[in-house]
Amino acid sequence: MDSASIIAWSVLFGGIGIGYLTYGRRKKAVVPLCIGLSLLVFPYFMTSVSMLLIVGAILVAIPYFIKI
Repeated sequence: MDSASIIAWSVLFGGIGIGYLTYGRRKKAVVPLCIGLSLLVFPYFMTSVSMLLIVGAILVAIPYFIKI
């Protein structure tokens, strides 16, 4: 069950990452571009679902607080 949860959450965060990456490229915004790239990459390095959710939620919230 743990690996299925990791895969499902990785796909969700990857989809959000694609959205941020596309938005950052079109608007030439650095923060969404970098966050989108990191949302695509970071699930490969997470081994537990709880850490995946914590780091993913933090990364998804960063562009809301940092406007560059």
